[in-house]
Amino acid sequence: MMRVLLFGRLGDVAGWRERVFETVPADLSTLRADLASQDPALGEALAGLGVQTAVDQVLVRGEASLSGVAEVAFLPPMSGG
Repeated sequence: MMRVLLFGRLGDVAGWRERVFETVPADLSTLRADLASQDPALGEALAGLGVQTAVDQVLVRGEASLSGVAEVAFLPPMSGG
């Protein structure tokens, strides 16, 4: 079981902020593809520049295995002045 969290506008696009998946995908690429197949707008938002991913509360860059992972969070780009 794995919890997926969407923060900020990503949650707005999806219409949910937290969802539990009984089946854990093999890696982040597969998770993104699964989410995009269910919701193309969310898939497009997740592919946007500046979207960061945290796996079990650790920021990761690129791809990561999800074996044994309890939580994946997608964070929108930060804005500032």
